Amino acid sequence: MGFLSILSYAHKLIQERVSPGETVVDATAGNGVDTLFLAKCVGPAGSVHAFDVQEQALLRTRQRLEQELTEHAPVQLHHCSHALLQEKLPVAAQESLAAVMFNLGYLPGDDHQTVTQADSTVAALQQAVEWLRKGGIVTIILYTGHEGGEQEAEAVRVWAQQLSQKQYQVLEYRFMNQKNHPPYCIAVEKR
Repeated sequence: MGFLSILSYAHKLIQERVSPGETVVDATAGNGVDTLFLAKCVGPAGSVHAFDVQEQALLRTRQRLEQELTEHAPVQLHHCSHALLQEKLPVAAQESLAAVMFNLGYLPGDDHQTVTQADSTVAALQQAVEWLRKGGIVTIILYTGHEGGEQEAEAVRVWAQQLSQKQYQVLEYRFMNQKNHPPYCIAVEKR
């Protein structure tokens, strides 16, 4: 058995910490892969909030959920920046979020001009960790092969490194000998 892929590793970390009935967030809905995964984790009693600035991403996410989700979990799609996370989530989610997933970069298979941005990403990350429950987790998959990707990844790394060790544990998972800018994962767990 080989090492887990970057996305599989992020999913494993979340699956170990999320229980049915909890509230979770997909901060970058994309094609809906993480939204579907989170909906399965929390089940019909849970709540999923998915964010994306691209209408096409939300359409794809909705289609994936309709095609692949057997149990109808409550999923709310937000057509806006993940930087509005705290504004869009219900107040009841404050300090009770179980998990927040970020899969940074661009919408796979489409125009690569619309990409996540360091300023809105760091703002969303800060909001996410503030609203996490104890033991909750934020996973961030970073892609650096596109224009601006390295700068966003560096901003995320700087943000993660400054988090209080007393309040958070931060880890990085990456394949070091791969070429062509392989993605990697940073995970933050609230103590």
